Amino acid sequence: MDFHTDPAIEELAARTRRFVEEHVIPYETDPRWDDHGPSDELREELNALARAAGVFAPHAPKEFGGLGLSNLDRAPVFEAAGYSLLGPAALHIAAPDEGNLHLLNTVATPDQRKTYLEPLARGARSCFAMTEPGGAGSDPSMMATTARRTNEGYVINGRKWLITGARGAAFCIIMARNTDGALDGRATMFLTPLPRDGISIERDMLAMDSSFAGGHSVVRFENLVLQEEDILGAPGEGFAYAQVRLAPARLTHCMRWLGAAQRAHDVALAHAATRQAFGKPLGAHEGIGFMLADNAIEMRAARLSLQQAAWVLDTGGKGITESSMAKVQCSEAIWNIADRAIQILGGLGITRDSPVERIFREVRGFRIYDGPSEVHRWSLARKLMKSVEAQA
Repeated sequence: MDFHTDPAIEELAARTRRFVEEHVIPYETDPRWDDHGPSDELREELNALARAAGVFAPHAPKEFGGLGLSNLDRAPVFEAAGYSLLGPAALHIAAPDEGNLHLLNTVATPDQRKTYLEPLARGARSCFAMTEPGGAGSDPSMMATTARRTNEGYVINGRKWLITGARGAAFCIIMARNTDGALDGRATMFLTPLPRDGISIERDMLAMDSSFAGGHSVVRFENLVLQEEDILGAPGEGFAYAQVRLAPARLTHCMRWLGAAQRAHDVALAHAATRQAFGKPLGAHEGIGFMLADNAIEMRAARLSLQQAAWVLDTGGKGITESSMAKVQCSEAIWNIADRAIQILGGLGITRDSPVERIFREVRGFRIYDGPSEVHRWSLARKLMKSVEAQA
């Protein structure tokens, strides 16, 4: 693995960081950023600024105006964008759109690329409907939403929740379980524009995080009829395509939220250098200094882990194990850093006078998103035990 970063990527990351500091952070007090994320009006305003600065959607395919960044090249750029929780929305690199773009770019037909991928790359929003209440979550085999084949097409019925960005999305990728024929029990992905009959948003959920445009919703599919041309990829291959989407999406979550962790650390460090207590700066006290040092150590280790996993993907590997390890390592490091930053800030840290309070709430979910740490550890442990059994 080459640890050299292309100067053009270094420049793009530096330009992205300046853009976030100068143009995005001032919007963090905008009332259009509420419990359900930035409004589409605010997001589009930020998108226009990003386009003017030349930093909009750098991951998008070149044919649609992006730079087609590799997984590894995304790392410093996405981290720079994540320095503000609004940064990913401003650059149009936030979840679920970024992961959906990768999936469509890998699997979509030419017609689907024109209908769905091109608008997404140019700024439209989307959603990915897999997670269910009491059904598919960490264990997708529990999927209860069904796709029944009839003379009229595939009839979709089911209920999803925690569907990020459903409110206001231009289209949806639906995961449903086939119920008949040779594909019985397997999953298929479908594409459909929104809004449309057969799909309703039951309610918007209040969650700890608030940086995703459209928030999180409960979505019902009721006798939704879709056709063969609406299938994304091959019928019955939904679980395989979910893995295609998941490995890089785990890493881009790591990248974006490492930017937020860096911001929390920087705020805590500045406070520790200027706040006096017991006759000297806070940071001169060993207990505080050690927390700052631990932050720096964990951030460095997390960056290296995700970069190695990104390199595996770029060199043709599936990166399932590497991305799983990086996701656990990064999500827990990011949480630790935000928690230490709150502790260093003291009373200030638990108020909205500091951006760290919101960062703290935002990053907690990452230990659950894209698989809880416990599920990743369980899966990794199974692989380790199988490797011993294979040697026996």
